Amino acid sequence: MSPLLASLIPSIATAATLPLKPPNSTPSQFPHRSSPELNTLSRRNAAVLLSSIITPLLPSLLQPRLASALSFGISGPKEWLKEQKKKSAKFLLAPVDASRNILQTAYLLLMKSEAEFGTNDLEEVQKLVVSAARDCVPQDRNSFVEFQANTGVEVCTFRLIVKNASSLLDDRDPIKLEAEAKLSDLIRSFSSLNGIARESGVQLTSDSRQRVAGALKDTISSLNNFEQVINDCLQV
Repeated sequence: MSPLLASLIPSIATAATLPLKPPNSTPSQFPHRSSPELNTLSRRNAAVLLSSIITPLLPSLLQPRLASALSFGISGPKEWLKEQKKKSAKFLLAPVDASRNILQTAYLLLMKSEAEFGTNDLEEVQKLVVSAARDCVPQDRNSFVEFQANTGVEVCTFRLIVKNASSLLDDRDPIKLEAEAKLSDLIRSFSSLNGIARESGVQLTSDSRQRVAGALKDTISSLNNFEQVINDCLQV
């Protein structure tokens, strides 16, 4: 493995695995957890780094492995790269796991009793939904992320995951096409969820809460399906 890649992977792993702190938690329940804003940034950076580091290094990674394969009759460079991708699967999928945890926290907030649920809880749910979307819903992007998108930089964390996981597959490979389809489903789910959460506004009716809760469950299901197809791409 390249010395540069070897030196960067520990920092990526650290950034990618930082947990999020659900609201109203105590230190004993969730030790050593940082803010959603920092974790959103660190996990997004982990996905970006994994995608941006591997591609430029492919020529240097392939050449020594190719020579080794020819000399000793071992598996070729593509197989070696597949193994490296498998090993990095948990880091690559860390943003998916983090988003699922955020949505589950939002769902638990919505399941509070009528007497316990208040305006602050609804506002917290809306913030959590935006955080979980990972810059994949245009209307929820901040100005800097929007600027990146307008200049041609990929800003959707989940799309970066697909690109990384499927980079060794042919464009018409059924698994790669399935991953792209699941990505589209996931982005639609997040867009629908965000729209429903916004429509609810400050309304605290049981019906509006049930609508948001239903959309949350659908989005969590889409995340699970997305995670599975990414594992298929990685052959995990």
